[in-house]
Amino acid sequence: MQNKSSIEDIRKRFDQDVDRFSNLDTGQEATMDAPLSMELIANAVVVTNPQAKSMLDIGSGAGNLSLKILQYLPQVDCDLLDLSQPMLNKAYDRVSWATTGKVDTIQSDIRDAQLTENKYDIIVAAAVLHHLRGVSDWEHVFEKIFKLLAPGGSFWISDLVSHDDAKMQEMMWNRYARYLESIGGLDYRKKVFDYIEKEDSPRSLPFQLDLMKKVGFTQLEVLHKNCCFAAFGGKKPLDNLAG
Repeated sequence: MQNKSSIEDIRKRFDQDVDRFSNLDTGQEATMDAPLSMELIANAVVVTNPQAKSMLDIGSGAGNLSLKILQYLPQVDCDLLDLSQPMLNKAYDRVSWATTGKVDTIQSDIRDAQLTENKYDIIVAAAVLHHLRGVSDWEHVFEKIFKLLAPGGSFWISDLVSHDDAKMQEMMWNRYARYLESIGGLDYRKKVFDYIEKEDSPRSLPFQLDLMKKVGFTQLEVLHKNCCFAAFGGKKPLDNLAG
């Protein structure tokens, strides 16, 4: 893990890529089934928390996932959290037009952000948690997210995932390589794999689901999985007043 990009390195990269990430056709082309995963998460949010009043979007980027959810729940207050201030500026401009609620931006790492516990009816994290490093990082963030949710609230993830079995990981990685080549050839595949190697440290779907159970989430659901990408989530019990 010592050779991975620092948080500052990651922030600088995203500062320079706002326009590309504002467009689903370019910003998320390396993510298999990104539009489908966002649609499924938005649908799951509506089913799970139809009366939601507040949402936290972790790693909001330019606001794509929030915008999808606000198509169905246009009354929700949105807190947009990201490392990149240029991304947040773009997200604020876009999301403010899509909700009748309040929009706030928070430039921070989720690990450090000072946020109110038991506040959010919805928390989402798209293509961001793979930047977490050691197990203690993952445990801290999942525990924190659980505490930030209001009782009955739900947490939804769409992200790159690894596989615990080495042969399965190799098979899925080769499949992903072919997908990337189909988009932009060998050069594009190398570019994506290089920054994954430098920046990312994803964990498996079972690891994350087990961690969700450990910190208290119930009613876990896997909405979609294709190769090394998955969309999934769970609820905080109504009777849980963790704080």
